[in-house]
Amino acid sequence: MTKPAQDPSAAETSAGARSYDVVVVGAGPVGENVADRVRAAGLTVAVVENELVGGECSYWACMPSKALLRPAIALADARRLAGARQAVTGSLDVAAVLARRDAFASHWHDDGQVGWLKGIGADLVRGHGRLDGPRRVRVEQPEGGSVLLTARHAVVVSTGSRAMLPHIPGIDRARPWISRDATSASAAPPRLAVVGGGVVGVEMATAWQALGSEVTLLVRGPRLLPNLEPFAGELVAAGLAEAGVDVRTDTPVTALDRPDPAGPVTLQLQGGATLEADEVLFATGRVPHTDDLGLDTVGLRPGSWLEVDDSLRVTALGDGWLYAVGDVNHRALLTHQGKYQARIAGAAIGARAAGRPVDSAPWGAHSATADNATVPQVVFTDPEVAAVGLTAAQAEGAGLRTRVVDYDLGSVAGAGLYADGYRGHARIVVDLDRGHLVGATLVGAAVSELLHSATIAIAAQVPIERLWHAVPSYPTISEIWLRLLEEYRG
Repeated sequence: MTKPAQDPSAAETSAGARSYDVVVVGAGPVGENVADRVRAAGLTVAVVENELVGGECSYWACMPSKALLRPAIALADARRLAGARQAVTGSLDVAAVLARRDAFASHWHDDGQVGWLKGIGADLVRGHGRLDGPRRVRVEQPEGGSVLLTARHAVVVSTGSRAMLPHIPGIDRARPWISRDATSASAAPPRLAVVGGGVVGVEMATAWQALGSEVTLLVRGPRLLPNLEPFAGELVAAGLAEAGVDVRTDTPVTALDRPDPAGPVTLQLQGGATLEADEVLFATGRVPHTDDLGLDTVGLRPGSWLEVDDSLRVTALGDGWLYAVGDVNHRALLTHQGKYQARIAGAAIGARAAGRPVDSAPWGAHSATADNATVPQVVFTDPEVAAVGLTAAQAEGAGLRTRVVDYDLGSVAGAGLYADGYRGHARIVVDLDRGHLVGATLVGAAVSELLHSATIAIAAQVPIERLWHAVPSYPTISEIWLRLLEEYRG
């Protein structure tokens, strides 16, 4: 282990014990960003990690999943253009797609990420970290033994979340895939059943159908992507069906059976029907990675989400030394939002350690209030879904007086140039009392690159009359903003 050169006070205080200003448990993108921010504030930091430095996003989620999806979307885009579609004579090269995926996952080696941590002056402690009372983290090390880390100012929990499997008869014997298996598989199963109509379910159905699997998507409820605008799920369902996915809504799975570990799995469906598949992926939600974190040693319930204030301090502890950042606080289970929270938490810890008000930090508590109101998200299906802020239903539920403006995205000149028969839809939700956007949803090819303009408009509370002066280039898909404003004006 490299001793932190930046501060001799972080040296070993006794056999098997070390003291730091801050101890971060979890070295995913969120934990890395916390470490970076507290180091920028001049504090010493140890980062504890039991798996790969870089976390879920780098090796089993964001990066490998999007590497699987991008070739599928690029091929679909080419087939939608006269002149280009004639040049597309085959299907995806599965081996090449998987090799590219492996490269984006760094072949599941974390040397580069470890080097980055070392470069900012953070200490990496490998092993399973658990709280061991206030400001203490006990790390069981892979080679045996343990080390006690104490924190002078803060312990930050950034252990993320893991896939949740439902309590269904036969699920243990069925050995189902979870999201990690779906993003790291070395071959396309001939028949894949995907259970769940959320983001992971629809993205993995898109990817593996394009890679040659016969995919059946089973959704308990009446529509896909239930947390987004209804038209988003409808357009994604149509896109999946056109690609060859068998989409079945209102179809709960009631039992599983896999008598031969090397054989197919049989899914019992509500109503008595059955479905046989070579693999079954459950994409049915996430639970916090806090069950074996030692929460009980500080009076918290193991396995619980950790509620935080707007500086990311855990509210259940009055003395304010424990922070929870990223998925574990259940505010927004998205990597970019977790990194945003990490910047806030790191700056807040630095300010408090220096005896300054948190509001004096560049990412202080006052900045964190946008965390729940302006959360952008992209679903990388075909078509893409890009959404930020509130849906129309959420705005109504919040008691806002709003106007909802819709427009056919395919009728914009740039969309017609992008793809023959471009299909898409756009919606903005305007707060009539405050005069600015509170929500936007776009569905269509390449809409992910339009999302940040909507995020800025909502986060900055740009008056809608001022948006008229943000002139979109012609002919681009971003001309949709002008069309939406014209519809709003009427």
